[in-house]
Amino acid sequence: MNATQRTNERPGIEKNRIIRIENGKKAYLPLLLLADEQEDMIDRYLERGEMFVLEDGDRALAGVVVSDEGDGVLEIKNLAVIPAHQKKGLGRRMIGFIADRYRDRFHTLLVGTGDSPMTVPFYEKCGFARSHVVKDFFLDNYDHPIIEDGVRLRDMIYFKKSI
Repeated sequence: MNATQRTNERPGIEKNRIIRIENGKKAYLPLLLLADEQEDMIDRYLERGEMFVLEDGDRALAGVVVSDEGDGVLEIKNLAVIPAHQKKGLGRRMIGFIADRYRDRFHTLLVGTGDSPMTVPFYEKCGFARSHVVKDFFLDNYDHPIIEDGVRLRDMIYFKKSI
């Protein structure tokens, strides 16, 4: 069963829909790598998580992978929007979709990201507040330096919001 939502919220992105991906998640690897650039890190959560993709016709414009972390906590493991469609509200729309879909089963939405001037303000604008830090996460878990918006990522900054 696919979860589908259609909308005409934005000019130029018409008749798009969010669908649940149950099989063949790896086919979306190029999209997921936009948010997490090491495939073996994606492999750690992809199959245990639930994946949704926002499609426009046959093109995937955005994707999100979430996982049940227990005790009413749902974590966004990957949120990606193709570069040509960034800053158009698609990431925010995906977060809203997840919050609406899961609010009956979860009370907290959690997301971890690098301390980057590109992602931190985005999550704060989406209503997330800083929760905690995992020191040296990017140094300990990635086989190469992760650079985002000119900043080398070191610590994982976690944000949370009630849903």
